[in-house]
Amino acid sequence: MCGITGIFPFNIAGRLHMINLSKATHSLTHRGPDAFGTHIDESIGLGHRRLSIIDLSEDANQPMKDESERYIIIFNGEIYNYKELRKELESKGVGFRTQSDTEVLLQCFIQYGSEMLQKLNGFFAFAIFDCQKEELFVARDRFGIKPLYYLYDEDKFLFASELQSIISFGIEKKMDLESLYTYFQLNYIPAPDTIFQNIKMLMPGNYMWVRKQEMEIHPFYQIDYNEVSVENNNLTYEQQKEKLSELIDTSVRRRLVADVPVGTFLSGGIDSSVITGIAKKYKNDLHTFSIGYSDEPYFDETKYANLVAKKFGTEHTVFSLSKKEIEDELFHVLENIDQPFADSSAIPVYILSKRTREHITVALSGDGADELFSGYNKHSAFHRAAQSSITNSLLKNFSFLTSILPKSRSTALTNKFRQLDRFSKSLQSDIKSRYWQWASLGSEKLSYSLFSESLRKKLQRNEFYARKEFLLKDLKTENLNEVLLTDMNLVLPNDMLKKVDLMSMAHGLEVRVPFLDHEVVNFVFSLPAESKINGKMRKRILQDAYKELLPAELYNRPKQGFEVPLLRWFRGSLSGLIRDDLLKDNFIAEQGLFDTGTIKNIKKKLFSISPGDVHAHIWALIVFQYWWKKHFN
Repeated sequence: MCGITGIFPFNIAGRLHMINLSKATHSLTHRGPDAFGTHIDESIGLGHRRLSIIDLSEDANQPMKDESERYIIIFNGEIYNYKELRKELESKGVGFRTQSDTEVLLQCFIQYGSEMLQKLNGFFAFAIFDCQKEELFVARDRFGIKPLYYLYDEDKFLFASELQSIISFGIEKKMDLESLYTYFQLNYIPAPDTIFQNIKMLMPGNYMWVRKQEMEIHPFYQIDYNEVSVENNNLTYEQQKEKLSELIDTSVRRRLVADVPVGTFLSGGIDSSVITGIAKKYKNDLHTFSIGYSDEPYFDETKYANLVAKKFGTEHTVFSLSKKEIEDELFHVLENIDQPFADSSAIPVYILSKRTREHITVALSGDGADELFSGYNKHSAFHRAAQSSITNSLLKNFSFLTSILPKSRSTALTNKFRQLDRFSKSLQSDIKSRYWQWASLGSEKLSYSLFSESLRKKLQRNEFYARKEFLLKDLKTENLNEVLLTDMNLVLPNDMLKKVDLMSMAHGLEVRVPFLDHEVVNFVFSLPAESKINGKMRKRILQDAYKELLPAELYNRPKQGFEVPLLRWFRGSLSGLIRDDLLKDNFIAEQGLFDTGTIKNIKKKLFSISPGDVHAHIWALIVFQYWWKKHFN
C-alpha cells in the first residue's frame, strides 16, 4: 500500500513540468511514510511513497527496475496470490532478487503483458514504463479499491493516487460544473469525471497504454452477471451457503498475509463480525477495533462489537469518543479530502483509522457486503416497490400525506417518517429515476437552485444527463440484481471505497476488503435475488451462512449506519462555522457561485421542526467551501 505519481512528457513543454516530480511525490507522504523514491530521465518521471507491508527490506523499495533495466514499476496495493505467481514464474526460469509482490507483478507483466491482469488476486493501481519502446502501462483493480487519477493533453500524461499530487505538477485548475452539479445530488463525484475538467479517473477494472500523442483505455474485468446464467444456477440454497462460506474463508485467509501487525475493524454489524470470526480461526492474537460515541447513544453500536469480541476472544479496543474529540478532528478530515466528497461517515472512519494505526498497520473490514448482498434500507424498498400491493397503491396515490410528517435522522421515529416519505414519492417513478432518487441526498431541483444565475447559464445539463445515463446503464428491469450491480459500479468505488482509502491512507493504514475478492463477487452475482433478500430479511444468504458463528443478538436488529450526529452539531457547537465562516452571507455573495436566497433557506430549515436531510446538504456545502478556499481563494 503506497502512493504513486508520475509524468510522461511528449515534448519540451511537457518536460518543463518534470521539475515538480519531487513535490508531487512528497504530497503523498501520508500514504507511504516508510520510504521515498523517484526515477527521472528525459523520457519518464516516476515517484513513489512506500508503506512497507511485504518484504520490509530496502531492496523492495520503488521505483523498481527489472534486471535488464528496461522496465520500471511503481505500485500501490497488494497482490495476495503473489507466492503462487512467483512459483509459476520460477518454473519458467525467472529469477528474483526480493521477496516482494512488487517484483512478482513486474515479472508477470514482462512475461504476459496486459494478460497478466487476469492472473492477479488483489487490489492495485500501478504503472510500468518500457524504456525501450517508450510506452507506459497503467492499470486499476477490478472494483476500484485503489484510486488512479490522470491528465492527458498534447504535452504530457500525468497520473497519481490523489488529485492533489497531479495539481502539484502546476497544472491549470478549471472546475467541471457538471461534476459539481452531480456532487450536490450524490455527495460524491463518480468516475471517470472529477471536479476538474482536465483530470479524469481510470475506471475500475480498466488499463491503459500511453504512447507519445496516443492513449488507449481497455477494460479487463466486469462483474460476471447474466440473468440467464442465474436462472440456470442449479445449486440448492444449502449448497449456495456452503460454497459462499468456502470462498469467503479463502479470501480472509489470503488477506491475513503480511510482515506487519494485522487486525480487523469491528463495528458490531454482521459484515465485520463475519470477517472477524473467520480471521480469528487463522490468527490467535487477533486485534479488533471499534469506535463509539460517548455523548450520542443513538449512534453508538459498541455493545454489539463487544459481544462479538468476547465470543471470539479477540484483543479488543474500543475508542469511545466525546463530541469535542470528534469536532477537534473535523478540519483534519476536510484537509484530507482531495475533491468534494460529503459522505459524513468519513469523519468516524478518519478517527478510527488514526487510532487503529497506533496499534497495527493492516486492518480487514467488512466493506462491500452491503452492495453485494443487499444490506441497505433502499434494497428492502426496491424489493417492496416491485411487489403489487394495496399498501403501495395507497402510498403512491396519497404521497402528499407523508410530506407533512416531521422528518430527520436524529430519532428512530422521525427517521422512519423520512424513509416513508422518500418511498412513497419514488413509487411514481421508473426504475432509473427511483434508483437515482434513493442514491441521492439532494434532488436535481435543489442542485440547480444552489447555483448562481451565472453558473446556471454555463451548466451543460445535456452533458449531465448523458453521464447519468451511463451510470445507470445496468438498470433495465425491476430485478434487484441489477440494482446491486449498479451499486457495485457506482456507489461502492466512488463513495464507500473512496472514503476508506482517503481516511485510512491519511494515517498510512492499509485496509483490506475480503468480500471484494473477485471470486466471491462473481459467485454472489450468479445467485438469484431471492438468495439475498426475502421479505424483510436483507443479506439473507450471508446471515444464514454464519448464523451458527455469530452471537444471536446481532440478528433481528435494525441496521445502524456509520453516522455522526451532524444535525445536533450544526444546531449547536458548529453553528458558527455556518453562520460566521464558510456559509456566511457576505462570503456567499462575494464568491458568486451560489444563489444567496437558496443558501439562506437551507440554513433556515436547519432549525425547523422538520429538517429532513438538510444537515447533509449543509455538510456538502461546507466540504465544498473548504475545498474551494484551499484551491481557488
